[in-house]
Amino acid sequence: MPSTRTHVTTIPAAPAFAAEAHFAAELTFETDCWDVHDGLRKGPDFVLLDVRSPALFAMSHVPGAINLPHGKIVESKLAAWPEGTLFVTYCAGPHCNGAARGALRLARLGRPVKIMAGGVAGWLDEGFELNSLASEVPAA
Repeated sequence: MPSTRTHVTTIPAAPAFAAEAHFAAELTFETDCWDVHDGLRKGPDFVLLDVRSPALFAMSHVPGAINLPHGKIVESKLAAWPEGTLFVTYCAGPHCNGAARGALRLARLGRPVKIMAGGVAGWLDEGFELNSLASEVPAA
């Protein structure tokens, strides 16, 4: 083992019991693109919210997502779903905090919520397809 320490080891890892609690808690706040994709395929038991602008949603979005920009998340917009409905929010990706903003608004309204880690960028990294509103319009 080298005699000098790297930035990785300068601060020791948390004890196993603390790491277990941390990572278990993290999974109550987040899900990933693969699990969302699998859930949508099986028949979702959650509502997937694209919290970006309607223009970005029209350009491309996760199939099965509903567009509800984070700034428009209010109780009246949620009336169609029972109180215990789990919402999963996503935005552009790790460089965007829209999913967190949407999740915060949902939590403040007393709704169960998780963030889809990675957003659109993560979805594409997994090799999954996106839809656009143009591709969803039936041909005449």
